[in-house]
Amino acid sequence: MDKHYLTPLFQPDTIAVFVGNHDDPDAQTAHARNLTAALTAQRFTGKFVFLDIHTSGTLAELAQTRADLAIIALAPDEAVSALEIAGRIKCKAALVIGSGANADVASDMHQVARRHGMQLLGPNSLGFQRPRIGLNASVAGPLTQVGPLALVSQSGALTASILDWASQNGVGFSTVVSLGPRTAVDIAHVLDFLASDAQTHSIVVYMEGISNARRFMSALRAAANAKPVVVLKSGRKPAGNEAAQTHSGAIVGSDDVFDSALRRAGAVRVRSFVELFSAAKCLASRYRPVGKRLAIVTNGGGPGVLAADWVSEIGLQLGKLSPETVATLGPQLPAQATLNDLIDVSEEALAEHYRAAIQAAGRDASVDGVLVVHSPKSGVDAADVARAMAELRTQLSKPLLCCWMGDASVGEAREVLGKAAIPSFRTPEAAVGAFGNIASFYQNQQLLQQTPPPLSALAKPDIEGARLIIEHVLTERRKVLTEMESKALLSAFHIPVTQTILARSANEAMMIATQLGFPVALKIDSPDISHKSDVNGVALNVLNATAVRDVYNTMIQVVARLQPGARINGVTIQKMVQSKRGRELYIGLVTDDPFGPVIAFGAGGTMIELINDRAMELPPLNQFLARRLIERSRAAETLGEWRGASAVDMDMLEHVLLRVSEMVCELPQLREMDINPIIVDESGAVAVDARIVIESAPATARNYAHLAILPYPARYEQVWPLRGGGEYTIRPIHPDDAGMLQDLVQGLSAESRYFRFVSSMTELPAPMLSRLTLIDYDREMALVAVHRERKASADGEMIEIERIVGVSRYITNPDKASCEFSLVVADDFNGKGLGSRLMLSIMEEARDKGLTEIEGLVLANNPGMLKLMKGLGYQVKPFPDDPDFKLVTHTL
Repeated sequence: MDKHYLTPLFQPDTIAVFVGNHDDPDAQTAHARNLTAALTAQRFTGKFVFLDIHTSGTLAELAQTRADLAIIALAPDEAVSALEIAGRIKCKAALVIGSGANADVASDMHQVARRHGMQLLGPNSLGFQRPRIGLNASVAGPLTQVGPLALVSQSGALTASILDWASQNGVGFSTVVSLGPRTAVDIAHVLDFLASDAQTHSIVVYMEGISNARRFMSALRAAANAKPVVVLKSGRKPAGNEAAQTHSGAIVGSDDVFDSALRRAGAVRVRSFVELFSAAKCLASRYRPVGKRLAIVTNGGGPGVLAADWVSEIGLQLGKLSPETVATLGPQLPAQATLNDLIDVSEEALAEHYRAAIQAAGRDASVDGVLVVHSPKSGVDAADVARAMAELRTQLSKPLLCCWMGDASVGEAREVLGKAAIPSFRTPEAAVGAFGNIASFYQNQQLLQQTPPPLSALAKPDIEGARLIIEHVLTERRKVLTEMESKALLSAFHIPVTQTILARSANEAMMIATQLGFPVALKIDSPDISHKSDVNGVALNVLNATAVRDVYNTMIQVVARLQPGARINGVTIQKMVQSKRGRELYIGLVTDDPFGPVIAFGAGGTMIELINDRAMELPPLNQFLARRLIERSRAAETLGEWRGASAVDMDMLEHVLLRVSEMVCELPQLREMDINPIIVDESGAVAVDARIVIESAPATARNYAHLAILPYPARYEQVWPLRGGGEYTIRPIHPDDAGMLQDLVQGLSAESRYFRFVSSMTELPAPMLSRLTLIDYDREMALVAVHRERKASADGEMIEIERIVGVSRYITNPDKASCEFSLVVADDFNGKGLGSRLMLSIMEEARDKGLTEIEGLVLANNPGMLKLMKGLGYQVKPFPDDPDFKLVTHTL
């Protein structure tokens, strides 16, 4: 049960191969011939059983056949029958190779696979390769060489092209998977497997689309948390939303949302086939980048300047040596060397000069990575310089890249660099771009680690009041809220808004304006008008009562003429915001297919579409994510001190974004929203205009099913008394718990570690630790018991620290109805009721998710755990696959 559910597919011991008559001339038969040749050409470490369903006597053979994986290369209609036979001989997984299966045939295959509990890769797949076990279950080309890179592609043609390219460039793979349309095992399933696959160190993905955003994001986040993931996606044109009624819909395209999703998942996106592998090559070098300051060591001014220009072009920073480093390094270099911006070691530089410069940059705290740009020079052996870099590679904790200019004279040098696994490029721009991907990986990993709850720590919003407003609008069969309703909704979440009062006559307008104080703004109030200014429905800086009366009457007449049939409730009056140097910004919401709600931020005002400044983030947000969202916009440059204007109140601006995130999480009916403009200055922020579009939402959306990323489930946090005195807190795990979880494992006795992990390991490996602390709360849960203890610090002062003293978790099984649990309790907390409470709490959470059964494996020689399970009402049964274990189950 510790094995991944796709292990029978990608790591089978026995394979049943279903093929037809190889003499038929059709395309499917060609696939069968190619597949048979590919399978038999390799030294597969397992066993093959070849079956022809058209041959007499096959059924008798089938009765004795057992296999982990069925590989089927038959016409679509025959493939369905072969799948049925595969299910009857207890195959746990099936691969259907070929093309041409339409939606109906694919649906039939999926039903057969589900009925027999098989994992189905296909139909319309070119198959997969697992070079380390000698398995080429594909028709994509010869078995590739072994390597640490995994390839997942939604294009069969591109898969074959990549493998052909890799064979000529010495690139090896741990896994290659070709996913066609309508396959049951999709990209999310494969990513989930690769996240825990020890053979895979980094993953490259070519994708064209996804069907389930929540599942995709969950799998991608798990994979990117364990190892670098690089994604190339086709179809980058904006998705058309012709019916968009707000600025949000007008300025946001699905490609922008996809960018945001990848950033939040901790993955790196590239834009070209070449970039795909250059990024993977750098990320697979296992560097741990810490920023975007790149130092350039060069022996030629021109190439160095080209590299520096590209650093600026793609938003990186040039890493400059500190004065102390310059003073130390200068005497070690030729007299012509300069260290102002570039580290120009001069044309006379030899290997020892490069070595000194690289070591200096590697030690300097103002440098995050080092790029060596070398141009061929007479009298300088390029291979010697490369060997010096190779010797330094293991000494540097920072990324080390190089660009070896030229060709004929630097071949040996490139071989040296390749053997040392130092990423090498032929142009300065390519090398800088590759470091940009490393920097993006670091920045995106920071985003990945954020797991905000749905509600911030700010004052609790009036959620029920907001829901009443929405229900009232939906009851009237409307989708667009008026400005008054929109501002009321914002106010329920404590977002500052201008006081706005509706006037239904010119006299009312004059009285309201006089009470509010001049100058005022008048705006038409109609659920049928999206952009008021387009129909002359906005008047600003109206200075007196007479002008208010005249503007009111004129506005009503003009709007009625320009927008006949529009329902007009009247005109809203609001006092003009008096902020001479306030910045007009925009905060919006758009609902994307398939990623759901996305928060947008940028420059606001009437020229929003023309300026086209937008930064985007998937909810939920915390303060870190809100600040990063602001920083990604062009408007961020105007928020500091600027031309005599004071810096804006950034805390308040972040608070507004957090409030918008709360709205998005708690109100699944929201579809689009404009807060434009929101005026921000040094004293705060105020929403001047707002417009919101809503739709009915299913009941399941109350559990945040409308979000692509599930929020931190703070509702499961509970405080319990500890037997013998004191108390402890049970709460869901989050990434910041990694250190405490490692301490728990290291503090266990050898026996306790063996009972939990069936291993003698003394600590959790880094990938496993990441996997156990950053989880998808939708398909799994881990509850930690946290105890606060007082301990003496290094200087003898008593301080209070938190300690994890127990963990219970479950992972949902592929059947989506049951789950598998695990439990560990610190040795010094055994016998205090902690194990029982952790198990009861995890069972309650699983029941809340709609699961019907919980199960687990317990070593037969672990009497304490077996006693606990029996006491909780679990059934204890033999585990048929291994007599050393007992299977314990409980109906939820």
